[in-house]
Amino acid sequence: MTNSAQASGPASAAVASRRARIYRTEAVVLRRQDHDETDRLLTVYTPTYGKRVLRAKGVRKPTSRKAGHLELFSHSTLLVAKGHTWDLITQAEVIHSFPQMREEMLRANYAYYVAELIDRFTTEHDENQPLFDLLVVTLQRLDALPKLDVTLRFFELRLLNLVGYQPQLFHCIHCGDELQPVTNFWSHAEGGVLCPRCGEAQAGAEELPLAVFKLLRFVQRSDFDAVLALAPSESLMIQTELLLQRYLMYLMERNLKSVDFLRRMRYQATHAA
Repeated sequence: MTNSAQASGPASAAVASRRARIYRTEAVVLRRQDHDETDRLLTVYTPTYGKRVLRAKGVRKPTSRKAGHLELFSHSTLLVAKGHTWDLITQAEVIHSFPQMREEMLRANYAYYVAELIDRFTTEHDENQPLFDLLVVTLQRLDALPKLDVTLRFFELRLLNLVGYQPQLFHCIHCGDELQPVTNFWSHAEGGVLCPRCGEAQAGAEELPLAVFKLLRFVQRSDFDAVLALAPSESLMIQTELLLQRYLMYLMERNLKSVDFLRRMRYQATHAA
């Protein structure tokens, strides 16, 4: 072996080892927490690595060049170095900053709701590319489109499908009969709709208004453009929202901070009017 080969061997191994400790990924910032004097811990969702908690060193310094690329809900490309406790963000470049969302409180609060649901329904390192894609496109829609409530109902039902809790809306959960356009029953515990005969005998089941039933079925089986073309009444949207949010919180066995805040905003807006 030549001297040059002997010299390059350890150097090449060191370079390979360093590269193995670094990875690049897209990510959406779901949550952040101050850490030490100038750092932050960021809970992010990625297409390849699932949910991760990453450390952004020095990001709270006024001179930090990464700070603007790691805002809450930002969709960015990250260069990450593996660490002992938390992996470290070494570079960040924003892809979508969602500027409208940062100027309008209602859009921002809806984004909080979306991020909180993603956070609660996922575990670290659990890869789910379709869920990442849904998260990004939902934030884009919340940033740009006027029909925020319709956007959220579409998101909720797609989320439930992707995390394994899609409600049964077309056949009775108990007897399996095809559900008819009548007043059926809804059960959180059973995960969907029961026919009138089974629903009346099921403890905890509640009557499901026909209009809500039809809207849920349409949203579950339609693409987003078709759902966006809907013009449901405000009353129908509120009924559907409350049903889905109660189901989501039943599955998580906890309340959502963002839901409480959104309800306070709606109460204040109603009474101000």
